[in-house]
Amino acid sequence: MVGTVEDRARQAHRSDTVEGLARVGIAARGLVWLVVGLLGLAVVLGGDEQTDKGGALRAIADRPLGDLLLVVLVVGFLGYAAWQLLSAAVGHRDTDGAKRWGKRGVSLGKGLLYAALALSTLRFLLRGTAAPDQTGSLTARLMSQPGGRTLIGLIGVGLLVAGVVIAVRALREKHTKRLKQYRLPRSLRRPAVVLGIAGLVGHGAVFALIGSFLVQAAWQFDAAQAKGLDAALQALAQQPYGRFLLAVAVAGMLCYAMWSFVEAAYRRI
Repeated sequence: MVGTVEDRARQAHRSDTVEGLARVGIAARGLVWLVVGLLGLAVVLGGDEQTDKGGALRAIADRPLGDLLLVVLVVGFLGYAAWQLLSAAVGHRDTDGAKRWGKRGVSLGKGLLYAALALSTLRFLLRGTAAPDQTGSLTARLMSQPGGRTLIGLIGVGLLVAGVVIAVRALREKHTKRLKQYRLPRSLRRPAVVLGIAGLVGHGAVFALIGSFLVQAAWQFDAAQAKGLDAALQALAQQPYGRFLLAVAVAGMLCYAMWSFVEAAYRRI
Protein backbone atom coordinates (compact mmCIF):
# COMPACT_ATOMS: atom_id res chain seq x y z
CA MET A 1 0.00 0.00 0.00
CA VAL A 2 2.78 2.42 0.95
CA GLY A 3 4.60 1.58 -2.25
CA THR A 4 1.46 2.28 -4.28
CA VAL A 5 0.95 5.68 -2.64
CA GLU A 6 4.60 6.58 -3.23
CA ASP A 7 4.41 5.44 -6.85
CA ARG A 8 1.32 7.56 -7.42
CA ALA A 9 3.01 10.55 -5.79
CA ARG A 10 6.00 10.13 -8.10
CA GLN A 11 3.73 9.88 -11.14
CA ALA A 12 1.91 13.04 -10.06
CA HIS A 13 5.24 14.78 -9.44
CA ARG A 14 6.32 14.01 -13.01
CA SER A 15 2.95 14.73 -14.62
CA ASP A 16 2.42 17.45 -17.22
CA THR A 17 -0.42 18.85 -15.10
CA VAL A 18 1.73 19.43 -12.05
CA GLU A 19 4.52 20.84 -14.22
CA GLY A 20 2.11 23.28 -15.85
CA LEU A 21 0.71 24.39 -12.50
CA ALA A 22 4.23 24.83 -11.12
CA ARG A 23 5.12 27.09 -14.04
CA VAL A 24 1.96 29.14 -13.51
CA GLY A 25 2.93 29.43 -9.84
CA ILE A 26 6.42 30.69 -10.66
CA ALA A 27 4.91 33.23 -13.06
CA ALA A 28 2.42 34.25 -10.34
CA ARG A 29 5.35 34.86 -8.00
CA GLY A 30 6.87 37.05 -10.69
CA LEU A 31 3.66 39.05 -11.08
CA VAL A 32 3.42 39.79 -7.36
CA TRP A 33 7.06 40.87 -7.17
CA LEU A 34 6.64 42.97 -10.30
CA VAL A 35 3.75 44.87 -8.74
CA VAL A 36 5.59 45.22 -5.40
CA GLY A 37 8.61 46.56 -7.29
CA LEU A 38 6.49 49.07 -9.18
CA LEU A 39 4.87 50.21 -5.93
CA GLY A 40 8.35 50.58 -4.47
CA LEU A 41 9.34 52.64 -7.50
CA ALA A 42 6.40 54.94 -6.79
CA VAL A 43 7.73 55.38 -3.22
CA VAL A 44 11.16 56.25 -4.61
CA LEU A 45 9.46 58.94 -6.68
CA GLY A 46 7.74 60.36 -3.61
CA GLY A 47 4.55 58.31 -3.19
CA ASP A 48 3.26 56.54 -0.08
CA GLU A 49 2.07 53.26 -1.58
CA GLN A 50 1.89 50.06 0.46
CA THR A 51 4.92 48.11 -0.76
CA ASP A 52 4.03 44.58 0.31
CA LYS A 53 1.83 41.69 -0.80
CA GLY A 54 -1.32 43.41 0.43
CA GLY A 55 -0.53 46.50 -1.60
CA ALA A 56 0.28 44.34 -4.62
CA LEU A 57 -3.03 42.44 -4.38
CA ARG A 58 -4.95 45.70 -4.08
CA ALA A 59 -3.14 47.12 -7.12
CA ILE A 60 -3.92 43.97 -9.13
CA ALA A 61 -7.59 43.96 -8.02
CA ASP A 62 -7.99 47.58 -9.13
CA ARG A 63 -6.95 46.78 -12.71
CA PRO A 64 -9.30 45.56 -15.46
CA LEU A 65 -9.85 41.80 -15.07
CA GLY A 66 -8.20 42.10 -11.65
CA ASP A 67 -10.38 39.45 -10.03
CA LEU A 68 -9.52 37.01 -12.83
CA LEU A 69 -5.82 37.68 -12.25
CA LEU A 70 -6.30 37.01 -8.53
CA VAL A 71 -7.92 33.66 -9.36
CA VAL A 72 -4.90 32.84 -11.55
CA LEU A 73 -2.63 33.77 -8.62
CA VAL A 74 -4.52 31.44 -6.27
CA VAL A 75 -4.35 28.55 -8.76
CA GLY A 76 -0.69 29.26 -9.48
CA PHE A 77 0.31 29.44 -5.82
CA LEU A 78 -1.58 26.21 -5.09
CA GLY A 79 0.04 24.50 -8.07
CA TYR A 80 3.51 25.62 -7.02
CA ALA A 81 2.79 24.51 -3.46
CA ALA A 82 1.65 21.09 -4.68
CA TRP A 83 4.81 20.67 -6.76
CA GLN A 84 7.06 21.64 -3.86
CA LEU A 85 5.22 19.38 -1.40
CA LEU A 86 5.48 16.47 -3.83
CA SER A 87 9.19 17.29 -4.22
CA ALA A 88 9.49 17.18 -0.43
CA ALA A 89 7.85 13.75 -0.37
CA VAL A 90 9.38 11.95 -3.36
CA GLY A 91 11.60 14.41 -5.25
CA HIS A 92 15.31 15.29 -5.43
CA ARG A 93 16.21 11.71 -6.32
CA ASP A 94 19.32 12.90 -8.17
CA THR A 95 20.99 13.26 -4.76
CA ASP A 96 21.12 11.05 -1.68
CA GLY A 97 21.80 11.13 2.03
CA ALA A 98 21.78 14.39 3.96
CA LYS A 99 21.82 16.49 0.79
CA ARG A 100 18.58 14.92 -0.45
CA TRP A 101 16.87 15.43 2.89
CA GLY A 102 18.12 19.00 3.05
CA LYS A 103 16.63 19.76 -0.37
CA ARG A 104 13.39 18.05 0.61
CA GLY A 105 13.26 20.19 3.74
CA VAL A 106 13.64 23.35 1.64
CA SER A 107 10.88 22.12 -0.69
CA LEU A 108 8.62 21.47 2.30
CA GLY A 109 9.16 25.02 3.56
CA LYS A 110 8.43 26.50 0.13
CA GLY A 111 5.35 24.33 -0.27
CA LEU A 112 3.89 25.48 3.04
CA LEU A 113 4.78 29.12 2.28
CA TYR A 114 3.04 29.09 -1.09
CA ALA A 115 0.02 27.28 0.33
CA ALA A 116 -0.24 30.12 2.85
CA LEU A 117 0.12 32.67 0.03
CA ALA A 118 -2.68 30.94 -1.87
CA LEU A 119 -4.96 31.05 1.17
CA SER A 120 -4.23 34.71 1.91
CA THR A 121 -4.81 35.63 -1.76
CA LEU A 122 -8.09 33.70 -1.73
CA ARG A 123 -9.11 35.56 1.41
CA PHE A 124 -8.38 38.85 -0.31
CA LEU A 125 -10.38 37.76 -3.37
CA LEU A 126 -13.41 36.82 -1.25
CA ARG A 127 -13.29 39.64 1.29
CA GLY A 128 -11.53 42.44 -0.57
CA THR A 129 -9.06 42.97 2.27
CA ALA A 130 -5.57 41.63 2.84
CA ALA A 131 -4.27 40.51 6.21
CA PRO A 132 -2.44 43.47 7.76
CA ASP A 133 1.27 43.38 8.39
CA GLN A 134 1.32 41.79 11.83
CA THR A 135 5.08 41.33 12.08
CA GLY A 136 5.37 43.63 15.07
CA SER A 137 2.38 42.26 16.99
CA LEU A 138 3.33 38.65 16.29
CA THR A 139 6.89 39.40 17.39
CA ALA A 140 5.56 41.00 20.59
CA ARG A 141 3.45 37.92 21.37
CA LEU A 142 6.37 35.58 20.76
CA MET A 143 8.78 37.70 22.80
CA SER A 144 6.39 37.64 25.75
CA GLN A 145 6.65 33.84 25.86
CA PRO A 146 9.47 31.93 27.58
CA GLY A 147 12.32 31.66 25.10
CA GLY A 148 10.42 33.86 22.62
CA ARG A 149 13.13 36.49 22.41
CA THR A 150 15.68 33.82 21.53
CA LEU A 151 13.32 32.36 18.92
CA ILE A 152 12.84 35.76 17.25
CA GLY A 153 16.59 36.26 17.22
CA LEU A 154 17.12 32.83 15.66
CA ILE A 155 14.48 33.52 13.00
CA GLY A 156 16.17 36.82 12.22
CA VAL A 157 19.57 35.16 11.98
CA GLY A 158 18.02 32.46 9.78
CA LEU A 159 16.65 35.09 7.39
CA LEU A 160 19.98 36.89 7.36
CA VAL A 161 21.85 33.70 6.58
CA ALA A 162 19.27 32.69 3.96
CA GLY A 163 19.61 36.09 2.30
CA VAL A 164 23.39 35.82 2.18
CA VAL A 165 23.25 32.24 0.88
CA ILE A 166 20.80 33.22 -1.87
CA ALA A 167 23.03 36.11 -2.93
CA VAL A 168 26.25 34.09 -2.83
CA ARG A 169 24.73 31.23 -4.81
CA ALA A 170 23.50 33.74 -7.37
CA LEU A 171 26.94 35.32 -7.69
CA ARG A 172 28.37 31.81 -8.21
CA GLU A 173 25.71 31.35 -10.91
CA LYS A 174 24.21 28.27 -9.25
CA HIS A 175 20.80 29.34 -10.55
CA THR A 176 21.85 28.46 -14.09
CA LYS A 177 21.40 24.78 -13.18
CA ARG A 178 17.67 25.39 -12.81
CA LEU A 179 17.24 26.32 -16.47
CA LYS A 180 16.96 24.33 -19.65
CA GLN A 181 19.46 26.68 -21.23
CA TYR A 182 19.45 24.80 -24.51
CA ARG A 183 15.88 26.04 -25.04
CA LEU A 184 16.95 29.68 -24.70
CA PRO A 185 18.11 31.51 -27.83
CA ARG A 186 21.90 31.69 -27.65
CA SER A 187 21.87 35.49 -27.64
CA LEU A 188 19.65 35.51 -24.54
CA ARG A 189 21.49 32.96 -22.41
CA ARG A 190 24.01 35.33 -20.83
CA PRO A 191 21.47 38.15 -20.30
CA ALA A 192 19.19 35.63 -18.57
CA VAL A 193 22.02 34.57 -16.24
CA VAL A 194 22.86 38.20 -15.41
CA LEU A 195 19.18 38.97 -14.81
CA GLY A 196 19.05 36.02 -12.42
CA ILE A 197 22.12 37.27 -10.55
CA ALA A 198 20.65 40.75 -10.11
CA GLY A 199 17.22 39.44 -9.14
CA LEU A 200 18.38 36.80 -6.68
CA VAL A 201 20.90 39.13 -5.04
CA GLY A 202 18.05 41.64 -4.62
CA HIS A 203 15.79 38.91 -3.25
CA GLY A 204 18.48 37.84 -0.80
CA ALA A 205 18.95 41.46 0.27
CA VAL A 206 15.22 41.72 1.12
CA PHE A 207 15.48 38.57 3.27
CA ALA A 208 18.56 39.95 5.01
CA LEU A 209 16.91 43.35 5.58
CA ILE A 210 13.87 41.85 7.31
CA GLY A 211 16.11 39.46 9.26
CA SER A 212 18.25 42.34 10.49
CA PHE A 213 15.19 44.10 11.92
CA LEU A 214 14.15 40.90 13.72
CA VAL A 215 17.64 40.50 15.19
CA GLN A 216 17.53 44.14 16.28
CA ALA A 217 14.13 43.60 17.89
CA ALA A 218 15.39 40.57 19.83
CA TRP A 219 18.62 42.29 20.85
CA GLN A 220 16.86 45.45 22.10
CA PHE A 221 13.83 43.51 23.42
CA ASP A 222 11.65 45.87 21.38
CA ALA A 223 9.00 44.30 19.13
CA ALA A 224 8.48 47.66 17.42
CA GLN A 225 11.84 47.12 15.70
CA ALA A 226 10.46 44.07 13.86
CA LYS A 227 9.21 45.00 10.40
CA GLY A 228 7.60 43.35 7.42
CA LEU A 229 8.53 44.20 3.86
CA ASP A 230 6.53 47.43 3.61
CA ALA A 231 7.83 48.89 6.89
CA ALA A 232 11.37 47.66 6.17
CA LEU A 233 11.46 49.47 2.83
CA GLN A 234 10.00 52.62 4.38
CA ALA A 235 12.66 52.47 7.11
CA LEU A 236 15.34 51.99 4.48
CA ALA A 237 14.15 55.13 2.68
CA GLN A 238 14.65 57.15 5.89
CA GLN A 239 18.34 56.23 6.21
CA PRO A 240 21.19 58.39 4.87
CA TYR A 241 21.17 57.90 1.09
CA GLY A 242 17.92 56.03 1.74
CA ARG A 243 16.28 56.92 -1.56
CA PHE A 244 19.29 55.58 -3.43
CA LEU A 245 19.32 52.37 -1.35
CA LEU A 246 15.57 51.98 -1.84
CA ALA A 247 16.01 52.46 -5.59
CA VAL A 248 18.64 49.70 -5.61
CA ALA A 249 16.30 47.41 -3.64
CA VAL A 250 13.44 48.17 -6.04
CA ALA A 251 15.67 47.43 -9.03
CA GLY A 252 16.53 44.09 -7.42
CA MET A 253 12.85 43.25 -6.89
CA LEU A 254 12.00 44.11 -10.49
CA CYS A 255 14.89 41.97 -11.73
CA TYR A 256 13.66 39.13 -9.51
CA ALA A 257 10.22 39.46 -11.07
CA MET A 258 11.71 39.28 -14.57
CA TRP A 259 13.84 36.30 -13.54
CA SER A 260 10.70 34.57 -12.26
CA PHE A 261 9.14 34.87 -15.72
CA VAL A 262 12.29 33.43 -17.32
CA GLU A 263 12.27 30.62 -14.76
CA ALA A 264 8.58 29.93 -15.38
CA ALA A 265 9.31 29.35 -19.06
CA TYR A 266 12.63 27.52 -18.93
CA ARG A 267 13.04 25.94 -15.47
CA ARG A 268 13.80 22.24 -15.15
CA ILE A 269 10.74 20.72 -13.44
